[in-house]
Amino acid sequence: TLEDAPPGETVLLMNYEHQPADTPFRSRHAIFVREGVAERRFAPGEIPPAFAARQFMSLRAFDEAGMMIDADITPTAELTQAIDRLLANPEAAYLHAHYAGAGCYAARIDRV
Repeated sequence: TLEDAPPGETVLLMNYEHQPADTPFRSRHAIFVREGVAERRFAPGEIPPAFAARQFMSLRAFDEAGMMIDADITPTAELTQAIDRLLANPEAAYLHAHYAGAGCYAARIDRV
């Protein structure tokens, strides 16, 4: 849901393959899943609550083949500008957002 679970709520710690492309950047990492909560989508430009609660986010830009072509660690207050800058590259097919501290995968960001 990209929202922090309230204290006491059950969360599941799982391993998730978020970058399945057959490249050196193929990747899987830990994610937390809130039990019994439906998928959530965000409007263009809307920053998820879990992102806003952190000071920094790591963004990675990938091309259609799944090769990383750019990356940035940005203050959350500047996240929208960093996303726009990375997606301005016509070779960037999508972005991955990671929490800067532990590096856990957070979300895929696509153009609309």
